[in-house]
Amino acid sequence: MEKKFPACAECDFPYAERLCIREHGKGHEACPTARHRDIIQKAKDEALGEELRHFVYQASVQEGSGYAGKDGPITHPAATRLEETAQFARRMGYTRLGIAFCMGLRSEAMTINRYFKTWGFEVVSAVCKVGRQPKSDLGITPEEQVSPRGPESMCNPTMQAMLMNEAGVDFNILVGLCVGHDSLFLKAAQAPCTVLIVKDRLLAHNPVAAIYQYGAYYRCLEQEAKAAVKASAK
Repeated sequence: MEKKFPACAECDFPYAERLCIREHGKGHEACPTARHRDIIQKAKDEALGEELRHFVYQASVQEGSGYAGKDGPITHPAATRLEETAQFARRMGYTRLGIAFCMGLRSEAMTINRYFKTWGFEVVSAVCKVGRQPKSDLGITPEEQVSPRGPESMCNPTMQAMLMNEAGVDFNILVGLCVGHDSLFLKAAQAPCTVLIVKDRLLAHNPVAAIYQYGAYYRCLEQEAKAAVKASAK
């Protein structure tokens, strides 16, 4: 049988009829719930193992606590992402949190810092420009900088992560790191990480807006993607 990679994003069965939701549900030909029993067992063993079990349990409890009205006809959300981050950290028994933030969100980082301290957490924070390493060290030309009019410091997510590691934080919280820079931070960080804010300069850090409008005001995105692929093929 031809090997098929998981393609859950292409599954068009209604929620309640999906195999990942109900025992005798439906799945397309690449459905990993149907095709990867071995990985299902390996993942279960990991989740229920000594190292991860408490984290997995508390994450599931946190998910359930994010809803209210469970005894009524319909549930509804009950907590913001900011609240849930603090709640989960408390559930895990964490005491020292790390905030790795973008310079462009320094005001937001101050508010987040104050909020977590109100909860009683010790907070370690590091801005993306820490270390003042010039972009010229990377071979970046002035034209490739944000502004070509003077030297710029590069973002330094590896150093941000190293500082968090040295401080022994229990939980890292990413606030607006750029695409790619967030990947480098996640690669270097030793403690578990979560993302509170993702960078989207155009949409006030709300990238889902473009997805909601993909068939309307942002339908241009698909045409631009096709044009980019066509241009790169030349």
